[in-house]
Amino acid sequence: MEAETKEFYVDLTDPANLPDLSSLTWRKSSRSGPNCDNCVEVAFTDQAVAVRDSKNPTRAALVFAPAQWRAFISDTREGRFDLD
Repeated sequence: MEAETKEFYVDLTDPANLPDLSSLTWRKSSRSGPNCDNCVEVAFTDQAVAVRDSKNPTRAALVFAPAQWRAFISDTREGRFDLD
């Protein structure tokens, strides 16, 4: 695997690669209102970025490699996911 590919790849089938999400500080977007029911929360570790549904915080979180998260944020800012 090339170095760039490795940076994007987190083998989540190996439990040793799963971050402990129980002690993380979860953040919700400042654009989310107090009565908003369709928000996600994000938490960061050195090895991963976790995303969970704010309505169901005890359910499973999606876990991404930091490089994957940076690419997603960059593409979002550039409008690549706009529906227009």
